[in-house]
Amino acid sequence: MAQDTTRNPTTGAVPPILQELWQLLAAHRPAVRQARVFDRLRGLVVGQVCAVVRHTVTQALAALGLVDTDPGAFYRLLGRNRLDYSVLTRCYLRETLAVVPASGPYVAVVDGVQMPRSSRTMPGTSWVPCPRTPCFAKGSHRAQFFVHLAALLPRWQGYSRALPLRLDPAFSAKAVPGAAPSQSEAQAASSQVAWLRGELDVAERREQLLLVVGDAHFDTIEGWRQLPARTVLLVRTARNRALWRLPPAGSRSTRRYGEQAPHPAEWVSRTDDWQFTTVCVRGRTVRLRYRVEGPFLRRGVAARPLLLIVVSGSRKAKGRYRRRREPAYFLVNAVQDASGAWVVPLPLATLLAWLWQRWEIEVAHRQMKTDFGVGQIQCWSARSTVLAVQVQAWTYALCVLAGYRAWGYDRHPRLTRALWWPGTARWSMATLWRGFQLAFAQCAARHPSRAAPRGTWQESESWLQRLDHLLAASLVA
Repeated sequence: MAQDTTRNPTTGAVPPILQELWQLLAAHRPAVRQARVFDRLRGLVVGQVCAVVRHTVTQALAALGLVDTDPGAFYRLLGRNRLDYSVLTRCYLRETLAVVPASGPYVAVVDGVQMPRSSRTMPGTSWVPCPRTPCFAKGSHRAQFFVHLAALLPRWQGYSRALPLRLDPAFSAKAVPGAAPSQSEAQAASSQVAWLRGELDVAERREQLLLVVGDAHFDTIEGWRQLPARTVLLVRTARNRALWRLPPAGSRSTRRYGEQAPHPAEWVSRTDDWQFTTVCVRGRTVRLRYRVEGPFLRRGVAARPLLLIVVSGSRKAKGRYRRRREPAYFLVNAVQDASGAWVVPLPLATLLAWLWQRWEIEVAHRQMKTDFGVGQIQCWSARSTVLAVQVQAWTYALCVLAGYRAWGYDRHPRLTRALWWPGTARWSMATLWRGFQLAFAQCAARHPSRAAPRGTWQESESWLQRLDHLLAASLVA
């Protein structure tokens, strides 16, 4: 369908979304040492955005018109020590600070993600539960397992987006060796949280709280023990989690735990002390009933008081169907107020609102693997099988951040739609890819692949440099 760009006119020789992408790419220049390697990295990013069928290295070169070009140099970018991933993630984190204000908490989400593989000898692969099999007949498949740390953009009308910060391998001890040292999902998540807290401190945001939201896989003893200072961990817990109260007043100094508290599921049947609040979720208002109990202790973490948040379930009739939401239980580390009482570190309405946004990382997983093809690059060496996934996830994060900086949530070019559907409130990933392709087509420096089906890498390098000059001229003007 035709696309109406009158609400977002193109200014200058470079469209706004392409300006943001090019500025973000320039901010990641310290991740590589040589200029020609940086040009190949930028060319790979453009090829990944413009690829249509599959998002492999050869398809990215074909999208650039480099049909007869040897892809060996691009594979060496991923298989050898050409790119520093730690610097790449640090540069990207610094760019997210411009869109996340320091007045509130820096919200991050951590979750595990699988990259399906068909090989039994690829480094890092192992047998893991297959999510595509039904719940009554669980199966397994070969895959690489990663832990994904993502930042959440500020909420707008109940919307948010997940920006991938890091994608670290969490290969089991039974995985094919060679790719990375084996570690558990919780260990990788603890390392990522410590890295994020340290980077925020270096970026002069020591006073800003870090709020990390996770599912029940990260409710571990090691995770609570290794939690950095000025960090709030909000995770889902089991309905039968064993919790203990604090030692009673006047007990001996060596006593670490009080009596055992009721299990989280036992609080649902009580009728007193329930509170109500409303949360805006994707343009609609959701009414929640919750209660806060504690402080409690977990066996093995006596120095970390925790508060239990119980959100009751609901039954809602929609037409002839009835929708049911089961009760949910969450643990959050408590802080002491001026009177010495243990309280939640942030308002309950804020915590519950961000709990709803945890699903954005699941949406990002679907978009990364299905729409953007993360994990489709064909690499076989121990280094490239990990770095290729990380670079593709970084490219996806780069495009999403560029779209947010250029369009916000709702300033995207509108499509000419029928009367029964005016379009979504925020832009979708299909709108983002269409916007990038339209920007490349409208740019004053047209790529040589638009004029001829075949080209050389020298022509692509000269196109990248012309785009640099056009962007610099538009910024000066």
